[in-house]
Amino acid sequence: MADKTVLLAEDDASIRLVVNQTLVSAGYEVRATSSPDALQRWVRNGEGDVVVTDVYLGDTSIFDLLPSMKLARPDLPFIVMSGQNTILTAASAAEHGAFDYLPKPFDIDVLSSLVRRALKSSPAPERAIHPDAQKAVADAGLPLIGRSDAMQEVYRLVAKVMNTDLTVLIEGESGTGKELAARAIHQLGQSKRGQFIALDLAAMPPAEINRELFGSDGNGGAVHLKGGTLYLDEIGDLPAEAQAQLVKLLREPGGARLIASTRRNLGRLVEDGKFREDLYYRLNVMRLSIPPLRQRKEDIPELARAFLIRAQRQGLAARTFDKSALDLMAAYDWPGNVRELENLVLRLAVLSSDSVITVMDVEREMRMGVAEQTGASLGFEAEIEGLLHRYVMGDLVSGGEGEGSNVHESVVNRVERPLIRLALSVTSGNKVRAAQLLGMNRNTLRAKINALGIAED
Repeated sequence: MADKTVLLAEDDASIRLVVNQTLVSAGYEVRATSSPDALQRWVRNGEGDVVVTDVYLGDTSIFDLLPSMKLARPDLPFIVMSGQNTILTAASAAEHGAFDYLPKPFDIDVLSSLVRRALKSSPAPERAIHPDAQKAVADAGLPLIGRSDAMQEVYRLVAKVMNTDLTVLIEGESGTGKELAARAIHQLGQSKRGQFIALDLAAMPPAEINRELFGSDGNGGAVHLKGGTLYLDEIGDLPAEAQAQLVKLLREPGGARLIASTRRNLGRLVEDGKFREDLYYRLNVMRLSIPPLRQRKEDIPELARAFLIRAQRQGLAARTFDKSALDLMAAYDWPGNVRELENLVLRLAVLSSDSVITVMDVEREMRMGVAEQTGASLGFEAEIEGLLHRYVMGDLVSGGEGEGSNVHESVVNRVERPLIRLALSVTSGNKVRAAQLLGMNRNTLRAKINALGIAED
């Protein structure tokens, strides 16, 4: 291994030192620099077996240098590190022929593993990035937004599949942005010059699905699209007859690149006999999972600000959020995911009378949204009563006369547990503040946390 040389280009001295020491300890010779000129000189002189580089070296973008360096050394693998953790960074790395993209901060062992794999790999084909790629993503509506670890994995997979013809199955809850991911794959990849046709199968009657997909007498339907992308949203709702026709057409070469999405567990539908097994395996070539918003709460402030910018571009007044408003939104679980957050922000942009949106504005609109979802006439107590009828009535009926029962204790515990979790979430785990919000003694709160088995993060 000692005969392999890593060229390391990083303008952050502390990161350069740590990466250098790690790679030397792994048995590699390392040549390190912060200079883009030095990196280009080494590459052109035939030095190094793999390059590990930051996206920006001072004011110079590595993507401006990669074409000439790949031309000089087409077999030399490049691993691109970046603190600019957006989908366009991952896409640019893939488009310029980088071996892989590594978002910062990263596990140093992951970098070591990438270097090992790069040294064993064959080179990836170079492709010039389309100059209008960024505009294409913006024109699709909102781009995929977020710098969380969960979204970095999404970006990496999008970058890997966008310049292939592989069928992609996108999984995720409603409102997570599955169609945005499909559009990003289309518009950043080799199919971008073709059409993108999206069909929402859950909202279409069976006759319309057949007509849109297969046309009249098997001619003119979306599946016969040449050079473009056919996106089938909620593929799990595809009728049995259409499933059979789609399987048949997927066996034939040519036609549209297929991307499907689902909020349902297709594997379970196959087991239950509600989805064709052969179609499932033809769709499940590359699987992309979009995380729910509650699993990437660190992205919520960035998303909220982006939605305000969108509202401003639609002609609404410019507004900003104060920190407490963003904190409240970040504490909420968003069962409707990104779509619910976007709708809330757009309502706030329309209805707020001040240029700064406060926590009280957000709280008011969140309560209004819940009232709209559950019915304006349905009060909190009525909702609780409905839940009791659904989950507790059976226990009360089957309790029997004269027998001991813990129904009351069980119900109280099941209400207290999520209530305390919510208070701890809002206060970022601060028990003293949570106790104040709940109106109880802090020692009482600690006792309840222990008694109810509430995990402390």
